[in-house]
Amino acid sequence: MDTKLVIIPTYNEKENIENIIRAVFNQPIDFHILIIEDGSPDGTALIVKELQAEFSNKLFMIERKGKLGLGTAYITGFKWALEHNYDYIFEMDADFSHNPTDLPKLYKACSEKGADVAIGSRYVSGVNVVNWPIGRVLMSYFASKYVRFVLGVKISDTTAGFKCYKNIVLKTIELDKIRFKGYAFQVEMKFTAFKCGFKVVEVPIIFINRELGTSKMNSGIFGEAFFGVIQLKLNSWFRNYPQK
Repeated sequence: MDTKLVIIPTYNEKENIENIIRAVFNQPIDFHILIIEDGSPDGTALIVKELQAEFSNKLFMIERKGKLGLGTAYITGFKWALEHNYDYIFEMDADFSHNPTDLPKLYKACSEKGADVAIGSRYVSGVNVVNWPIGRVLMSYFASKYVRFVLGVKISDTTAGFKCYKNIVLKTIELDKIRFKGYAFQVEMKFTAFKCGFKVVEVPIIFINRELGTSKMNSGIFGEAFFGVIQLKLNSWFRNYPQK
């Protein structure tokens, strides 16, 4: 039977962490969870450690010293997943903006429908975002349009952070060459998978803005994404991407 790992980066998520862990484990498909904990001062790690006693064989945690960036958190998780031979590896937020009930849909897109990467997409079937200010919806939507135009990828939600990868994708794309740390990381991972010849598929989801805790979004993250896309395109002209 294939193995499935959900990677969840955390920083100050004490209001959400127990509920999200239980919600993932309550799915009809058997998932394991890896928490990448960046030194939350609010005690997030302590809650995870208490839950590990209950879920000892499928809840894992890597603790890091301080906020080291979303991208480096996922790269750390990806390498751990490959070392432990997981077949399918997922990215997911801790704050319920990504609904755990959508995990099986992403899994089936890869395991049964031929996708190498499945994206939980907010924009593939309209704009499916709940409780975001209209300004942020527009910024996110047009950012994806901008990325699609500059990079030439046929992906509606280029900045999405809810994804499933087949093991072979993460083995192929040279994780140590992924440069970006913020939301540009999400763009870079999709673009690199695309350039390596993998099939990237979008699965429609409804994205619900967090109700508890504090968003980590800031203008610097969008700045990295805006200029990073141009840098990605320029670099791609001089790089040989390994093929699937």
